[in-house]
Amino acid sequence: MSVALTTIYAICEAPKNPNLIWVGTDDGNVQVTRDGGKTWKNVTNNLKGLPKNAWVSSIDAGHFADGTAYASFDTHTFGDMRPYVYKTTDFGQTWTQLIGPSNNVKGYSHVVKEDLVNRDLLFVGTEAGLWISLDGGRGWAQYTGGDFPNVAVRDLAIHPCDRDLVIATHGRGIWIIDDITPLRALTPATLAKEAGFIDARETVQQLPAFGGWSNGNAAFAGANPTDEAVITYYQQKRHIFGDLKIEILDSAGKVIATVPSSKRRGLNRATWPMRLGPPRVPTAASAAFAASSGPRVMPGTYTVRMTKDKNVYTTRLEVRLDPRAKFTLVDRKANFDLSMKIYNLLGDMTYDVDRINGVRLGLESRAAKLPAGDPLAARLRQAAGQVDDLRRKIVATKEGGAITGEERLREFLTNLYGDMVSYEGRPSQMQVDRTDAIGRELADVRRDFEAWIARELPGINAALAEKQLPPITPLTRTDWEKTAAVPGSKRAQEVVDRDRW
Repeated sequence: MSVALTTIYAICEAPKNPNLIWVGTDDGNVQVTRDGGKTWKNVTNNLKGLPKNAWVSSIDAGHFADGTAYASFDTHTFGDMRPYVYKTTDFGQTWTQLIGPSNNVKGYSHVVKEDLVNRDLLFVGTEAGLWISLDGGRGWAQYTGGDFPNVAVRDLAIHPCDRDLVIATHGRGIWIIDDITPLRALTPATLAKEAGFIDARETVQQLPAFGGWSNGNAAFAGANPTDEAVITYYQQKRHIFGDLKIEILDSAGKVIATVPSSKRRGLNRATWPMRLGPPRVPTAASAAFAASSGPRVMPGTYTVRMTKDKNVYTTRLEVRLDPRAKFTLVDRKANFDLSMKIYNLLGDMTYDVDRINGVRLGLESRAAKLPAGDPLAARLRQAAGQVDDLRRKIVATKEGGAITGEERLREFLTNLYGDMVSYEGRPSQMQVDRTDAIGRELADVRRDFEAWIARELPGINAALAEKQLPPITPLTRTDWEKTAAVPGSKRAQEVVDRDRW
């Protein structure tokens, strides 16, 4: 028996039965064999409501039952722009039309696919875009996420391992929806809730890598998937009143990050870089680019907490080490511990420099209030120079860094920090020793400054009192800590201005 009158345009083998094969032709024939091609049966006449000679644009055999199959048909060459998509559960004896006029699906149909995990999750590509059904074809919604355009979707593929949906368009290249796990989880029970988190694939801390450029300037490339942790949540309605906040908590219940969130209804995604905030770095002549990011957190279990007005929702976030890593979790922990030691040392260094600057600016500002020939003004300027000499032992004061030959403790420590956070394996003994050495040098400068305060400041404050000028009060760690969490804040500026007066 012949398979088709003209050209076979669509063919699909059942995933669990190699003897079950479906074919469709460009003149409307759908045929099926259940014995590996020895005999065929034409089931076209069982497709009720389908115009004659419709082009069979795609066939997808069901992944859960042998008798299930899906077929899409194209009739635009006859001037009919409606989508025709059918499903059978009995090897083509009967068919159900999945898209009717009430579904408001636009464009004639090119392809239909059943999800590999959720039998009720269906995808249809039409001349006008991608359409998704969560309930087996009873209702449909157009996919518009990621700025996906209203473009012809000619074919679809679901990656069995990465759980991505790959979309082949006509004239707009290849698009990929990363991780359709949340779509699989949108059950009627989930949709009935006000809000909640949606489970997604596990988060892997990917090793940074760069393969170089292998193509010329004419190559087209899309954006790679994010290397951040993706947090997916659902809202039945748009959030309007009250706060909506998403926080990350460590195993001890401490909030370590707050991530930006969306208030839109439906599925939303937030991302977390899995890093702490960047360290506090002393102000100097040049920027410390090596210290522009915080250490990446250790693999483990974290809690994501969403506060939606008065309601609180939580979910677990499992962070895994990249399986390609050549180092162990023990090595990773050693790296993290040393990175945090340098991180905290940079914070201590910033406090020391801010404290020195506060005294220096206080001396200079009070000297400016005195007549030019006043002996106290000269004494204050000389004292400011002594304090600034101590500051120069910590930070560079000339732009250009290593080019100028002026690198100080700050530059050495930030470069060491950059080396640590750019590679997550076990640190070298030299890096451990260098951290300790810089810490000792910083402690020496701190001790010299404290000695200067004890030796010089009482007499200077007494002389200022005689001139009815306010005393110089060094910045305390408590006051500094109040501003440390908000660099550049109004409170931080008030502390500086207080000493600058």
